Amino acid sequence: MTTYRSDNIKAGVERTPNVSLLYALGLTKEEISRPIIGVVSSFSEVVPGHMHLDKLALAVKEGIYAAGGTPIMFPAIAVCDGIAMGHIGMKYSLVSRDLVADSTEAMAMAHQFDGLVMIPNCDKNVPGLLMAAARVNIPTIFCAGGPMLAGHLKDGRRTCLSHMFEAVGAYHAGKLDEAGVDDYTENACPSCGSCSGMYTANSMNCLTEAIGMSLRGNGTIPAPYSARIRLAKLTGMKIMELVEKNIRPCDIMTAEAFHNAEAVDMALGCSTNTMLHLPAIAHEAGVDINLSYANEISERTPNLCHLAPAGDTFMEDLDRAGGVYAVMNELAKKDLIDTSLITATGKTVAENIANAFNNDTNIIRPIDNPYSQTGGIAVLKGNLAPDGCVVKRSAVAPEMMKHEGPARVFDSEDDAIKTIYAGGIKAGDVVVIRYEGPKGGPGMREMLNPTSAICGMGLDTSVALITDGRFSGATRGASIGHVSPEAASGGNIGLVHEGDIISIDINNYSITLKVSDEELAKRRENWKPLEPKIKTGYLARYAKLVTSADKGAILE
Repeated sequence: MTTYRSDNIKAGVERTPNVSLLYALGLTKEEISRPIIGVVSSFSEVVPGHMHLDKLALAVKEGIYAAGGTPIMFPAIAVCDGIAMGHIGMKYSLVSRDLVADSTEAMAMAHQFDGLVMIPNCDKNVPGLLMAAARVNIPTIFCAGGPMLAGHLKDGRRTCLSHMFEAVGAYHAGKLDEAGVDDYTENACPSCGSCSGMYTANSMNCLTEAIGMSLRGNGTIPAPYSARIRLAKLTGMKIMELVEKNIRPCDIMTAEAFHNAEAVDMALGCSTNTMLHLPAIAHEAGVDINLSYANEISERTPNLCHLAPAGDTFMEDLDRAGGVYAVMNELAKKDLIDTSLITATGKTVAENIANAFNNDTNIIRPIDNPYSQTGGIAVLKGNLAPDGCVVKRSAVAPEMMKHEGPARVFDSEDDAIKTIYAGGIKAGDVVVIRYEGPKGGPGMREMLNPTSAICGMGLDTSVALITDGRFSGATRGASIGHVSPEAASGGNIGLVHEGDIISIDINNYSITLKVSDEELAKRRENWKPLEPKIKTGYLARYAKLVTSADKGAILE
């Protein structure tokens, strides 16, 4: 007789009280006798990327029923980073990742499901559920909500959320009038789904596919397409196979699988936030990812895609070109990924990508004709960031790959954005925004408003921005985040004075504050951390527990 994990809540006379509550749910004896699958739905009415997940959850349930299981749905939260941007709400974005992981772990352990289907879509919701999957370690598969379609302005040009934010900077610079802003506002985000460029949500959904935790198309099939509903049904069916074969997340998410994900990350030109999330997920899977190892992978992995914000193509284009599997196929030609690994398809990577072809070499460059020989992300080190900082190299203008200039120092994003909008930043400057790290923020806000303002004002080829906070995946330009150690922990970024010269050399992975060690030692003697910005509630607790960005901002 087959035994199931859910027998802990349904087998034997001792568990008849538990079963009586399953009956209270309206389940029949036949349904209770089958494997019970938790369907983790991140549906909500406040996140565009999640507004349609109720339909995908129903499709997943249909697939589970069709394959002989009993689905039971429960919720997971998600923050819309775009709506949270630019105010106190952004402090709650990264911290929601751990709330998602903790609450999903609690539900999965309390109710003893035999398997899980995760239905996420947006930035912190995806890694949070991957962290939970590794912790609980029962058969699990992902089916994301999919990307938004690109928008179209009135003149026919395609557009997206990153253009929308840059339009605000253009308006403040007098380069765009109110009617022009309205055109972007009404057309930049035309459908449900995660915003249409290679931003954090789409990056993480693509990497979920690359690491082997979903079926083909998870990262790229547009949210409004019927193919997304079919994917959900197939995912519901597939979980039953994973339960039968007892293929678990930690069987899939091995060290080699994370290296595959990092290689795909470099090829796609993903968001810098992946450098926070991959180490955090790996930690839960018992795998150690050193941030600096990203440079080793970057050195040997060509950048094959320039989707927005790095270029003018979008997720729907990547899907049409062959998607993540086509990119992996290109990498496999040079043995840049391990194709022997088992995945949530029940097959190996090699089997998965055998029939994946590059249908458009303008969208996915062939491995022998890349945008660059090195990957899309670089980790810089130096006396300003001894433990590292991160830049999306593929979205940096060539003339900014090496830059030196005077520091313009701000102790919060709010102070910086006021000066930027007022025209107080000039060509050559290096904007430093500190006390916005995991502890200092607290919550490590994304800096999309200041970076977009700089780009919208036409300064992206002459101004760099450095922060111990982080950037949206929609950010482009010489925007360097995750400076570790952060200012609130005594990092050297807290010792920078107005006018200090900062030297950046992205291709040589270096960042240097041109101040002597003796002078820095004197400054440290007089340094005092700022008073905590938040002293009560969840953010205060988070600040006490969170580690640095180079460790993935995990909680200890």
